[in-house]
Amino acid sequence: MTIKKGDKVKILAGKDKGKIGKVLQIFPERNRASVEGLNLLIKHMRPSKQGEKGQRIEFPAPINLSNLILVCPKCDKLTRASHKNIEVAKNEQKIMQKIRMCKKCQQPID
Repeated sequence: MTIKKGDKVKILAGKDKGKIGKVLQIFPERNRASVEGLNLLIKHMRPSKQGEKGQRIEFPAPINLSNLILVCPKCDKLTRASHKNIEVAKNEQKIMQKIRMCKKCQQPID
């Protein structure tokens, strides 16, 4: 998956087209992500006890990953993420680790 929790993304389609926000949650089985402060929906809650008032709750609804594009934290450009395997030394052992790279500036995203 090219988009992860905490990434800065731009919305490409929908009512919030062109806005930038941070990913709060990823739903890989549904291919969707929830973005902070964007694609807000209002849910009306009934009062649970007598004498209590009902309320309106705003929450960011999940948006399809095809409508999001990653913003590189290094160069601040819209980019697709490529994957690259690099060797990392851990406890005197060399381990191959898969990292995400920016296609524009070739810098690691993680």
